[in-house]
Amino acid sequence: MALRITDVSDDAILLAGGAAAILLHVADPAIARGVAHHSTFAERPLDRLNGTLTYLAVLVYGTPDEARAVARTVGGAHRSVPGATDARLQLWVAATLYDTAMRVRALVWGEDTPANAETLLADFAVVGTALGVPASEWPASRAAFTEYWSTYGLEVGDDARSVCQALVHPVAAPWWMRAVMPTVRVVTAGLLPPELRDAYGLPHDQARFDRLVRRARRWYPRLPRRLRSWPTRFYLRRFRASRSARPSREG
Repeated sequence: MALRITDVSDDAILLAGGAAAILLHVADPAIARGVAHHSTFAERPLDRLNGTLTYLAVLVYGTPDEARAVARTVGGAHRSVPGATDARLQLWVAATLYDTAMRVRALVWGEDTPANAETLLADFAVVGTALGVPASEWPASRAAFTEYWSTYGLEVGDDARSVCQALVHPVAAPWWMRAVMPTVRVVTAGLLPPELRDAYGLPHDQARFDRLVRRARRWYPRLPRRLRSWPTRFYLRRFRASRSARPSREG
């Protein structure tokens, strides 16, 4: 039986690709301008991560009504950002989330079968279509995705580099986030294509990256599924709690 998005998206190890996905996002200059000049990313580095994880958790595991609600919330937040509702840009963001998730998954669990890879690609279309990307724009096959990915024009400019600095060297961050950042920097550099890594000026320690991958491959699959899915359950619970509390605050 083919794997579906609901079988893999609650895997906490996918969070390891979060920073790399953001740097892929902002390698599009239009997205970089929006993040650098129309968001509080530098002052509140956890907000984008929390927002993205909530969006994904609710979209994949919530009810249809909850999925529509979280899409409206994210879409509303984007309306004030120039270009943020552009379907072309939303498609790129969705593609980066899919690509980093699949690469992290392959590093830890091994490559998916061709059938599973095709099914997961089709399922991930919902990440973009919920925010208005036409379903016809999502690549219809792995070959089409590879073509889209390899020909998408990227440019790392000053805006993207400022986002990178705020992301990998956060100033306004809790102590635990600062404590894990050296490992995050190693993983992020290892997941990025070499040309983007160099454009961002990120040091790369391939030997350390390989050691981290070997350890994750050995130990992570041994963790109980309930522990591996804890972040997704946390974000889904928090979203539902905020929705149920909202009428009493507004009343």
